Amino acid sequence: MTATPRIAFLASHTDEAQRALADLSADHGQCEPAEADILVALGGDGFMLQTLHRHGALGKPVYGMKLGTVGFLMNQHAGGAGDLFERLAQAEPAVLRPLEMVAQTESGATFGSLAYNEVSLLRQTRQAAHLRIDLNGQTRLDELICDGVLVATPAGSTAYNFSAHGPILPLGSAVIALTPIAAFRPRRWRGALLKADTEVRFRVLDPYKRPVSATADSHEVRDVVEVTIRESRDRTVTLLFDPEHNLEERMLIEQFTSG
Repeated sequence: MTATPRIAFLASHTDEAQRALADLSADHGQCEPAEADILVALGGDGFMLQTLHRHGALGKPVYGMKLGTVGFLMNQHAGGAGDLFERLAQAEPAVLRPLEMVAQTESGATFGSLAYNEVSLLRQTRQAAHLRIDLNGQTRLDELICDGVLVATPAGSTAYNFSAHGPILPLGSAVIALTPIAAFRPRRWRGALLKADTEVRFRVLDPYKRPVSATADSHEVRDVVEVTIRESRDRTVTLLFDPEHNLEERMLIEQFTSG
């Protein structure tokens, strides 16, 4: 990183984020993402995920500022022309490795996508989903009857996974969470913790009567018959956080906060 980094400011469409974009660009200049040293994302967690999906292949570190509803992956927004460079210089990195989803549909089409938070399978109708779960090619659960199931990364474990009563995973733990959503049978199955390099495969047992969709972050594929998920071997992204409130600290706070 250069002493005065070149910054590409990216903003969501909200008025607040667009105002911040204009102010920060005027104070610090504006680069194209491919030419920048750092990407600064202005918005909420949803916009951060959009930024990672759109520009993650560039390999540039991303510093988020919260100008949206949910900001777990973001730093606080603060004004001041000279303040941002200092914050960037002191920021601590968190390296994230996404999941790779490959989904096959009833029509025979195959779709691939990355997920920095989670891959989720959900029933499309009032009928519960019937799923088989294979791990590394071995069937571990012959039939899960449920509203859905998800696989979450450590960074995504505080999001949908936590709402579904899944565990919060420490960063760098090399573990992913397999969490059912409203499981009907086996009724007492609460999911599993898996090594991050485990290949998870879901087979939809009755796709015509009980259709299922698969979503990698916000990319949805409908009418799937088989979904394979594995941690990416060659893709990482680096998020930057203010030292006093880095991602590891946020995850600890989440686990010791009630309400």
